[in-house]
Amino acid sequence: MSSLATASCEALSEGGALARALDAFVPRPAQLRLTGAIAETLQQRDVLLAEAGTGTGKTFAYLVPALLSGLKTIVSTGTRALQDQLYHRDLPRVRAALGVGHRAALLKGRANYLCRYRLDQARGEPRFSTPEQVAQFQRIVTWSGRTQYGDIAELDGLADDSPLLPMVTSTVDNCLGTDCPFWSDCFVVRARQRAQEADLVVVNHHLLLADLALKQEGFGEILPGAQAFIIDEAHQLPELATNFFGEGFGMRPWQELARDCLAECRSVAGAQATLQQPVATLELALRALREAMEKLPPRGTRWRAMAQPEVADGFDAVSAALAQLRDALALVREASPGLDACHARAQEAVSRLARWLGEDLPLFDFEADEHDAAGVDDGNDVLWYELTPRGFRCQRTPMDVSGPLREHRERSMAAWVFTSATLTVDGGFDHLAKRLGLDDPDTLVQPSPFDWPQQALCYLPQHLPDPAARGYGTALIAALRPVLEASQGRAFLLFASHRALREAAEALRDGPWPLFVQGEAPRASLLQRFRDSGNGVLLGSASFREGVDVVGDALSVVVIDKLPFAAPDDPVFEARLDAIRREGGNPFRDEQLPQAVIALKQGVGRLIRSETDRGVLVLCDPRLLSKGYGRVFLDSLPPFRRTRELADVQAFFARQWGSSLETDAAAAIAAGVPDAGADPAAPPFSLS
Repeated sequence: MSSLATASCEALSEGGALARALDAFVPRPAQLRLTGAIAETLQQRDVLLAEAGTGTGKTFAYLVPALLSGLKTIVSTGTRALQDQLYHRDLPRVRAALGVGHRAALLKGRANYLCRYRLDQARGEPRFSTPEQVAQFQRIVTWSGRTQYGDIAELDGLADDSPLLPMVTSTVDNCLGTDCPFWSDCFVVRARQRAQEADLVVVNHHLLLADLALKQEGFGEILPGAQAFIIDEAHQLPELATNFFGEGFGMRPWQELARDCLAECRSVAGAQATLQQPVATLELALRALREAMEKLPPRGTRWRAMAQPEVADGFDAVSAALAQLRDALALVREASPGLDACHARAQEAVSRLARWLGEDLPLFDFEADEHDAAGVDDGNDVLWYELTPRGFRCQRTPMDVSGPLREHRERSMAAWVFTSATLTVDGGFDHLAKRLGLDDPDTLVQPSPFDWPQQALCYLPQHLPDPAARGYGTALIAALRPVLEASQGRAFLLFASHRALREAAEALRDGPWPLFVQGEAPRASLLQRFRDSGNGVLLGSASFREGVDVVGDALSVVVIDKLPFAAPDDPVFEARLDAIRREGGNPFRDEQLPQAVIALKQGVGRLIRSETDRGVLVLCDPRLLSKGYGRVFLDSLPPFRRTRELADVQAFFARQWGSSLETDAAAAIAAGVPDAGADPAAPPFSLS
C-alpha cells in the first residue's frame, strides 16, 4: 500500500481525523477499501472505474486522497446542484478535518454567471411579458449590486428555464471578450482566475466536456495543469459527451441574436435603419419554419425533416435570412464591439446551418446512400432535430465518443477516477468501459453497506397486464392504491412517459395525500414541499431518477411503472443500434439492455438513503418475470427480499407505523401468507 493510501485510510478510520472532527462520522469498511483504491490510482497516475453503492461514503473517499495527494485535482459532478453541495458542504468539512490549507475553487459554465454588459443592455429593453418578470428583473438588478461572485444560483426562486436568464447571462457566442466595457469586473473572468490559482477545482460534467471539446467555456486554461480528474456520477458522462463533441443550433439562440442586434443599435447612429429589415426577415422566417415543422414527429432525422417540401423551403428561407443579416452587420460591425460580436454570431449561424443541411457535401443519392436515411452522414454523426413547445433544435451528434474521450484522457497524462453508484450491469463494467474508451482499467465494486433484507422489500404486483396493453395505466393505479394506503402516502412514483405521469396524476388527485407532480412547480421547490409534507406522493419522469435525495420516512415507497428502455424516437439511439447491427452485434444485448439496467438502478437508488431508512420498492413491469432478460435487471439490484403478496407490504408498514393495518397483516400471516421480515435469507418467489 502506498503512503497516500495509508494516510487516506488512517484519516477515515476509527479515531482518525474525520472521526475526531465530525460528530456523525462512522468508519465504514467499504469506504476504506474505496479510498485506498482511489489513492493508489492517484499515486500511480492510473485509471479506476469504481462502483460505490449508496451509503458507501464515496464523496469523502475521494476527497481525502485528493486533498492529501497535493495534486492539482479536478472534481467533476453530474449537476450544478451536486456541485454546490460538494463545494459548500462536503469539501469544507473534509478540508477542516484534515487541517490542509489547499485552495479550492468552484467553476461553472459562463451561463451560470451574471453578465454586467447584458444586464446593462436589458435595462433599456422592454422585453418583459408579465408583471412577475418585471419584479424578478428588479430583484436581479438589486442583487447585482451586492453579489461577490455573480453566481445565478444565489438567486432563490429563479427557475432554470426563466426567460430572464438569457437576458442577463452570456454565452460563448455573444460574449464580447476583452472588448467588453465590464471586462475588468467580469464574474466569469474572476471565477477563471480563482480556478487557475486553486489546488482543487469543482466543476460539472457540462463544463468539463465543453472544454474537452474546445468550446472555450472558460476552463481550458486550467486543464493542461491538472494532474488528477475525479469524475463523480460517471455513468452520465458518455451520453452527455455526445452533445459536446457534436454541434447544434436552435430557434431560440437565433431569436436572441435578432433582438441583440436591435439592442446594440441604440448606441450607434444609423445602425437601426440598416438592420431593422434583416432582423424582421429572420424573425419571420424562423416563425414560418417552426410552423412548417409542426406536422413532423417531435424528434427525427434530418432526412425525415427535409423530405417535407415546406420544411425544406423553410430552412432555405432561414439560411437566406441569416446570410442577409450577416451581410448587413458587415456594414456596421466596426461601429461597436457589440455589433462586431453579432456579426461573428451571424457568420457562425450561417456556417452551422450549412453544415447541418449538408451543403458542403456531394449531392445526396437517395438510392445509393442508406446511411442518411437513418440520419447518419459519412463522418458517423447523426443529424437530427427536436421540436420544443415554441421552437426547435437541430443537432449533429457523434454515435461513439469513446475515441475523443480516450484521446483527451491520454493527452492529459493525469490520474482518472470514474465513480458512481451505478456503473455495472449484472456485476460487469464492460458496457460503460467501452463507451468511455477504457481498454483495461482497474475496477472496484463496493456494494451499499445497508441491511437490504431488513430495511427494504421489493414488491412485484400480480395480475398486471403487459405495459403495452390497453388499460395498463388503470390496472397500475388499482394495484398501487393499497400500497399507498399501507405506507400512508410517503411515495415517489417514477413513470416512463409524461403521458403516463399525467394520467396517474389525474387518477390520484382524489387521494388523501398531498400530491406533487413534475412540471407543476420548479424541481427544487417541488422536492422541498414533498419533504416538508411528510406524507406526500411525488410523481416524476425519467429526469427524476437522479438527484432525488429524501432521507427518512417522507420517502418510504418507490414505484417504477415500466422498465426504462430508451425512447424509440431517439434518432441517436436508433442510429447507434443500427451501427451495432451492421457490425454483427446484438443491439438489444449490447446497448438497449445495459442502458435500461443502469437507468433502473438509478431510480431504485432513491429508496434507501441512510442506515435508518426503511421502504418498499414496487416494480410494476411484469416482463421482469415473463421475459428471460428480467433476471439481468433483478440480479443487478441490491439484495432485496422479494414478494408478490400485498399482505407482505402491509405487514412491513404495519410494524413501521403501528397503524390499524396491524390487524389485517396479522390475519394474513395467520392465514399462511409469509411475513416480510420472517426469513430474510431468500426471496419468496423464484424466477426459474
